[in-house]
Amino acid sequence: MPDDAIDVLVCTTCRSTAPSDASPLAAEPEIRAGAQLYAALTQAPAPEGVTIRAVECLSNCNRGCTVALRGGNRWSYVYGNLDPQAHVETVLDGASRYRNAADGLVPWRERPEHFRKNCIARIPPLSLPETV
Repeated sequence: MPDDAIDVLVCTTCRSTAPSDASPLAAEPEIRAGAQLYAALTQAPAPEGVTIRAVECLSNCNRGCTVALRGGNRWSYVYGNLDPQAHVETVLDGASRYRNAADGLVPWRERPEHFRKNCIARIPPLSLPETV
């Protein structure tokens, strides 16, 4: 993957964490929340250099809709508790800020508020510089 290419990986198997989903008798929605988020993101104009990709299961099932940001030789991030209607702009804004950070490390205060409070994981790049 080129250093300037950014992927937003959207888990299409994610369910909502809304209270109605917690009931064992709750009906499975026709389209899962993760698939709804993916559809909404692909309908919105993505920032230049950002590709929205569907993936199956990011193993964050207890924290609602989940996306991962990755790119070239950058740190990767996983964010959860996303709402397919309310957080489309949040994801696109976060992806744009991520793209503009050469190493993927967006300063905490510059991240969208939802990203600050719902970071699931931060994963180092494959070629991590040596630290002393």
